[in-house]
Amino acid sequence: MPSLAESLAAAADSVTAELDRLLPVGDGPERRLREAMRYATLEGGKRLRPFLVIQTARLFNVGDTSSRRVAAAVEMVHCYSLVHDDLPALDNDDLRRGRATVHKQFDEATAILAGDALLTRAFEVLASPDTHGDPQVRCTLVAELASAAGDFGMVAGQMLDLLAEKLQPDLPEITRLQQMKTGRLITFACEAGAVLGKAHSRQRQALRAYAHDIGLAFQIADDLLDAEGDPATVGKAVRKDAGAGKATFVSLLGADRARAQARMLVDQAVAHLDGFEGEADPLREAARFIVERQS
Repeated sequence: MPSLAESLAAAADSVTAELDRLLPVGDGPERRLREAMRYATLEGGKRLRPFLVIQTARLFNVGDTSSRRVAAAVEMVHCYSLVHDDLPALDNDDLRRGRATVHKQFDEATAILAGDALLTRAFEVLASPDTHGDPQVRCTLVAELASAAGDFGMVAGQMLDLLAEKLQPDLPEITRLQQMKTGRLITFACEAGAVLGKAHSRQRQALRAYAHDIGLAFQIADDLLDAEGDPATVGKAVRKDAGAGKATFVSLLGADRARAQARMLVDQAVAHLDGFEGEADPLREAARFIVERQS
């Protein structure tokens, strides 16, 4: 069996090739928009969400084309969210994945449009018969991703994050914020393979529970990296949460307790996969990687 690093690299290469195919540059005056879309998606990033789609799809013997297209759609939505989060009106970041953010590389208006186009392109990909032959499966994927990304999911979490600087939320409120902002898209990525494979509801529930725990662990690890990380290694600015006076898992729990909480969540996540036996080993390793990563 390949190592986790090899599996992550293979998933990254596969989804990058798919994104390259799905996002051609083309000709005409709109070329600049497409260049910005490609800039936002084709270089860098861990590709964790695509990896989760591909690995969960393999649990149910889903074809590579289907899982690769859904993985690319998830990455488009994730990258759209990063492009918009980096804008001056939100986080106002100059650095992402070790290089200039999209609005710095191009301009603010182009970055807004590139994010809009990536979001809508993702749903076009999911709705295509090339993604799955069963229209009910495609409809479920579209509905679930819309719910994960919209005003009851990722976007709502971003709104709560903006308010957090003023309201000073407590631990349950921060947990809810991060479940929406980060966790909902991770949950979709973990359940997508089960949807593609028409899996039993018990199997979907197990993957949903796994995703819930790794989503929170992922955010705690992010908070620790912001508090303790090196910008050159992390690939973006750090210490921003503390500078803004924003409540985080680290500010509320302290670094040691936050780290212990992340490890406990990983243990819980791994336990949810007991019913999948050895086939889920890459997902177990990914859960542990989430809290050990340096970027």
